[in-house]
Amino acid sequence: MISLDKLKQEAMQLAAPAFSKFEDTAVYNTEKVLRAFKDCQVSAYHFTGTTGYGYDDIGREKLDEVFAHVFRGEKALVRPQFVSGTHALATTLKALLGSGKEGHTFIYAVGQPYDTMQSVIGETHPVRHSLKEYGFHYKEIPLINNTYDLPAIVEAVDTDTRVVVIQRSRGYSTRNPLSIEDIRKIVSAVKAKNPKTICFVDNCYGEFTEKEEPLEVGADIMAGSLIKNAGAGMAPTGAYVVGRADLVDDVAYELTAPGLGDHLGSYTPGYRLFFQGLFMAPHVVLQALKGAVYTAAVGTLLGYEVFPQVDEDRYDLIQAINLHSGEEMQWFCQGMQAYSPVDAHVVPVPGDMPGYEDQIIMAGGTFVQGSSIELSADGPIRPPYTIFMQGGLVFEHSLLGILGAAKELLAHRK
Repeated sequence: MISLDKLKQEAMQLAAPAFSKFEDTAVYNTEKVLRAFKDCQVSAYHFTGTTGYGYDDIGREKLDEVFAHVFRGEKALVRPQFVSGTHALATTLKALLGSGKEGHTFIYAVGQPYDTMQSVIGETHPVRHSLKEYGFHYKEIPLINNTYDLPAIVEAVDTDTRVVVIQRSRGYSTRNPLSIEDIRKIVSAVKAKNPKTICFVDNCYGEFTEKEEPLEVGADIMAGSLIKNAGAGMAPTGAYVVGRADLVDDVAYELTAPGLGDHLGSYTPGYRLFFQGLFMAPHVVLQALKGAVYTAAVGTLLGYEVFPQVDEDRYDLIQAINLHSGEEMQWFCQGMQAYSPVDAHVVPVPGDMPGYEDQIIMAGGTFVQGSSIELSADGPIRPPYTIFMQGGLVFEHSLLGILGAAKELLAHRK
């Protein structure tokens, strides 16, 4: 049986050559963010919060402006009032479908969506106030060879197709995440079939992993969470929507009320952490990507199937490892939890979570509750017993965390 010290050294030797792939991208994206801050003339007084209705909130307005600049959108809606990425995605979908005059069908183009979005849609099981209950028609394009089926996507699009949703990350699956080039191909094909169809990208876990973002390759609108990549572990809550101005306006009306839109919304604590999180995001994404590669190396050396493999290109932060049982999932999470900065004394056990059909096991001792840009690991207790590890504000923590998980797994091997 391999010792922990030997595992640590061999994993570093296996992972190190891949690290340099991400460094140029991090420098490029940091420069992009800096340019946005300069062009938008961000100053310290923009960090100040407001109360009540939040009329003329210059911090809120400037944050929207900077996000639109960074992600190349006409307009942005960056709000702590979004309780999660799923909330932003659901709000956007409802706004796009409810305001549509060109159709009431929406398509998920890359297989089954993430578990919480399945509840929003209401296709797999009935959910009150789901999109299906509201009368919208849903199509889901199955994967082929574990990736998107472009001919099937094109065939599904017709004159009644209002929105095509493109989920960039793998979610709780082992399919490959989408590259910017993949998104370009899907958007181009959809627009060629029906130019009026809105291409909406779920950008969660994908921000700053490449030099371009979805709006730069033709997507109309995108959304993501601020407690993932774009907030760098500093943003305390919230999500963002960026894209075509008319579509973002529709989302703002859905979030607040018709006629109010993005003109209201206060946040008394102030906006410094949101600005600072965006500034730090390219560097933190670099740290998380290095951690993911190292995790893949450890998993490979322990004999597990890993997705992606060590030397594969990466388009999101998630590293998947197929374990052998629900017990191994629990041991993995317990080992990683012991190396968390918060709640290291807590022992993770599977439990029910809103929006999920299966019990979930989760390791996540994070400073921001549920922040998956911070080091965390989780997965549904179901075959093939896949653990999804993501985040890591600093590479050193990711190294210690995955070795903690490995230590626990090795201790239970006979």
